[in-house]
Amino acid sequence: MTANSAWWDADADEYQATHGRFLGDADFVWCPEGVRESDAGLLGAVAGADVLEIGCGSAPCARWLTARGARTVALDLSAGMLRHAREGNERTGLHPVLLRAGAEQLPLRSDSFDVACSAFGAVPFVASIDAVFSEVARVLRPGGRWVFSVTHPLRWIFPDDPGPNGLTATQPYFDRTPYVEVDGDGAATYVEYHRTLGDFVRSLDSAGLRLVDLVEPEWPEGHTRNWGQWSPLRGKLFPGTAIFRTVFRP
Repeated sequence: MTANSAWWDADADEYQATHGRFLGDADFVWCPEGVRESDAGLLGAVAGADVLEIGCGSAPCARWLTARGARTVALDLSAGMLRHAREGNERTGLHPVLLRAGAEQLPLRSDSFDVACSAFGAVPFVASIDAVFSEVARVLRPGGRWVFSVTHPLRWIFPDDPGPNGLTATQPYFDRTPYVEVDGDGAATYVEYHRTLGDFVRSLDSAGLRLVDLVEPEWPEGHTRNWGQWSPLRGKLFPGTAIFRTVFRP
């Protein structure tokens, strides 16, 4: 957690400069493929709902939700990303509540939200998805929805490369060893965790979060933007994103 917090703090300005225009100031983009909540409707009705965004980054999704009548709370571990979130709030006049917190211990009351969501936030960077999903279930009301997007687990077997080198499998799908970057002293500076599709399903089920859909977005025609390992070349052949839609049924 400490490594990723420091990494995102250091990368916040560059990330915003690179991706801010694509993500928008008050738009809900689920993934590099460009799936928008305004088109997909994965969260269901949000007007008048209590909505929690986990791993909000600069909070464009939270502002989109607020603009549509949701009472929105958005949290992130990175102070650097939350600085951009506050600036976005001032630019737009939309003010979801912003909190600095991790996803494994939510500083929120139980049974207080109708919807929880995360667009590539927090879930890939925590050591325990069981802890995250249990916390999400705790703060959701019965029947509440939890929808989140992550890198498709299939991508783990390929090099993190948008070009031809990223088309050849080199890593075992079942190897759950985290990806770790270290500094010159050997201290971890970035950590990302791999789970199989089955790992996600079992962890969700144990928390009482029932899977109702698994969306694997196809690469859209005419979409030419590379984002890290995401590219038209790879997107035409295999999925890059998995979006899990669940309902809390205790």
